[in-house]
Amino acid sequence: MNITAKEIAKKMNISEAAVSMALNNKPGVSTATRNKIINVAKEMGYDFSRIQGKTSVPTSMNGTIHFIIYQKHGAVVADTPFFSKLSEGINTGCKNHRYYLNISYLYEDDDIERHLKDITDAGCKGIVLLGTEMQKEDFDNFAKLPIPFVLLDTYMDNIKADCVVINNIQGAYVATNYLIHKKRSQPGYLHSSYPINNFNERADGFYKAIRENGMSSSKSIVHLLTPSMEGAYADMMSLLNDNEEIARCYFADNDLIACGAIRAFKEKGYRIPEDISVIGFDNTPISTYMEPALTTVHVPKLYMGELAVNRLVELISNKNTSPVKIALGTELIKRKSV
Repeated sequence: MNITAKEIAKKMNISEAAVSMALNNKPGVSTATRNKIINVAKEMGYDFSRIQGKTSVPTSMNGTIHFIIYQKHGAVVADTPFFSKLSEGINTGCKNHRYYLNISYLYEDDDIERHLKDITDAGCKGIVLLGTEMQKEDFDNFAKLPIPFVLLDTYMDNIKADCVVINNIQGAYVATNYLIHKKRSQPGYLHSSYPINNFNERADGFYKAIRENGMSSSKSIVHLLTPSMEGAYADMMSLLNDNEEIARCYFADNDLIACGAIRAFKEKGYRIPEDISVIGFDNTPISTYMEPALTTVHVPKLYMGELAVNRLVELISNKNTSPVKIALGTELIKRKSV
């Protein structure tokens, strides 16, 4: 039995028009609502290939580009300002090059081979693949694609693919070095408990700064926290309740971890930054709403998305090119949490 937009709308108690706009990647619904509709549609067994196959490309356009968001554990890739800005940049890049943009969500337990075949059979010209949560084994189906793709927000030495990434090592190094010189104390590390390549690179930058300042890496206090604000808060509260040793300052893998930890510190009576200083990473809007405002590392998210499309268009035009790695620099944004 084919699931219809009407049935999805009834289940979610929203309008059929909203469901149609979300499934067809049309404006008119928020990103959060669009994601919820897509997730419910997947749960109900909606056949997305019907839309992909019927998608018509205006004759004035050059074709369709797919933005695939791969979700493995869902700890990082979600409806966050970071990924919304990436999507906005990709959309801008597609408009600039006169390509229609289609957005797809793939999950680890999906029939990925079939979904990719549906996409290529529908005439897709190329793919921007958000690989933030991906590991080596997740790339097997993408390596067989007959169309070009650009990997966004992750890089692996053993994967032959063009990629656009953040210079995570540089960003973490600069942030940690700033903490050391500002606080005259060895920083601790609020490290993600989930295996994300970006965070592993940030760890490299953190420890590089530790070593270059004559400190022992083994003496840095490290707390493994869930990479979400609520998860980091709960984890840090548990550590504080267990009377774990606390550092005078910390570098955090992202703003959500930083903000969750700060909330826990404040509830336990610590003053920020007098007692504990914290630096985040990503420069998401929440960093300016915090009290005190969060010092963080800025990532040019819009530009990152545009660059991925620019490189993909080059590959569509000329497939006989060698893979390139484009790493965007970061900037330390100094606020009040240090």
